[in-house]
Amino acid sequence: MVEKIQPITKVGLKKAEEELLFLETVRRREVAEKIHAAKELSSTQNNAEYEDAKNEQAMVEGRIAQLQGLITNAEIIDEAGAHKSKKVILGSTVKVKMDAGKSQEYTIVGPAEADPRDGKISNESPVGRALIGKKLSDEIQVSTPGGIISMKITKVS
Repeated sequence: MVEKIQPITKVGLKKAEEELLFLETVRRREVAEKIHAAKELSSTQNNAEYEDAKNEQAMVEGRIAQLQGLITNAEIIDEAGAHKSKKVILGSTVKVKMDAGKSQEYTIVGPAEADPRDGKISNESPVGRALIGKKLSDEIQVSTPGGIISMKITKVS
């Protein structure tokens, strides 16, 4: 199976690598100790602590696999190039004015780094898809789960 390229910033890749290292070195050991302690308590049959520890182990291993896939398929976003571009591309920071007069600033990132509360939106989100390829002063309408939003691009950097 061909894995999908994962666009990510250098900072985002570093965070993913740090989290992977932590999970592989610290969390795995902690969970293994929990499993061992639960086994020591009693038989593994009908042992809620053992089941909880095994579920936690599965979650940790799942996250490790997810991070390994992200890192393996990572493609670093050219942020310097994005800031020079006149069009909105991955890595661009875009300021938009909503039809209600409110201004909002977004940085377009890959799905792995998206954090709307921090102003980082995925290039695969409705707003991200609508902004990609647009330029200063373009007006766009975005269909979101909350309805149609109209916005005008006031800055691209």
